[in-house]
Amino acid sequence: MSQLGPEIVLGVGGGIAAYKSCELLRRLQDRGYQVTVVPTPSSLNFVGKATWEALSGRPVNVQVWENVHSVPHISLAEQSEYFVIAPATADLIARLAAGRADDLLTNLVLASNSPKMLVPAMHPSMWLDPATVSNVQTLRDRGFKIMEPEVGRLTGSDEGQGRFPETASIVKEFDELTGNISDLVGKRVLVTAGGTQENIDPVRFIGNRSSGKQGIAIALAAKKRGALVHLIAANVDEKDVRGIQTTHVVSTQEMHEALTEQFPQCDILIMSAAVADARPKLVSFEKIKKTLLGTIELTPNTDLIAEMSKSKTNQLMIGFAAETRDHLQEARRKMESKGLDLIYVNDVSGGAIFGKDKTMGTILTRNGADIAVKEVSKDALGNLLLDQAIRQLG
Repeated sequence: MSQLGPEIVLGVGGGIAAYKSCELLRRLQDRGYQVTVVPTPSSLNFVGKATWEALSGRPVNVQVWENVHSVPHISLAEQSEYFVIAPATADLIARLAAGRADDLLTNLVLASNSPKMLVPAMHPSMWLDPATVSNVQTLRDRGFKIMEPEVGRLTGSDEGQGRFPETASIVKEFDELTGNISDLVGKRVLVTAGGTQENIDPVRFIGNRSSGKQGIAIALAAKKRGALVHLIAANVDEKDVRGIQTTHVVSTQEMHEALTEQFPQCDILIMSAAVADARPKLVSFEKIKKTLLGTIELTPNTDLIAEMSKSKTNQLMIGFAAETRDHLQEARRKMESKGLDLIYVNDVSGGAIFGKDKTMGTILTRNGADIAVKEVSKDALGNLLLDQAIRQLG
């Protein structure tokens, strides 16, 4: 699973309900899924290729014979972690049950071992026909997850079982298939990431080694779990935070201003940014000549966590500590002195952790329990911290 969320194929069958899959695509993207749309040729009678490309932001192929040099039926099958086919028509279900491979979508299904979910939509007589009933059972026996269509009005005046389910129901079923948890729905999560920089002159600054990877991973994990996320990012690559509401800052003062504005509205604050403890007392507006560089007089920066703690009402606050010695004792001291509910500490001796894709350390809680974290991805740590936050919130 990638940092930006699971790669999935959204297959679209040739039924009138195809237009409803435009909304499904958007909601899947909101849940963090990275979606490639693969329509059947007949579905283009309802929703055109250009629409899918505009909504997904990705190229859309229909036949195996398009972009042959990239062997799309193999390359896309290998990169996709899940399939959801919505709508799945009676014809498409029959072709899948027979093992046909007469367009790109059916080729992909045969070429991939990834979990697959079908969302049937058709006239009630077609859904209840013995051939369709048998085909559906065949696919279920092969491990396909198949939603039951809803009962209601269809095209024209007909009513019965065969209606395309509501988008929210489809997303819920698909989340169950993928294990995408939704336990932060309705919660506002505020995350800081990156490292603040304090100017010495127009070309030099005091900074640190933080890449922002951990904070971005936490923000993405919270979004996938249904939270409304706001990221305050200090000096990180903008392309890494696409899809997350983000305030970009440079200095500690700018981060303080953003926190002061956003903190009252949040339920959970996660301070993963590496904030500069001090800044130059005087900043030159012109580049200082090398021959004139001597001592730099520093003045302390505001302790952002301590400041937020002063105005805390019922927010849960999580902090980070990067230490080179006595890291557990130092983390416990910081947690108590700054009013944190949780703190994650790691040993950064020799530059460890900074800029890396994996991390290891310890989660400390207010009840005195220490949770050892063996080497895991920063995505996984983000979810571990959110799990603890949920427990703290009850």
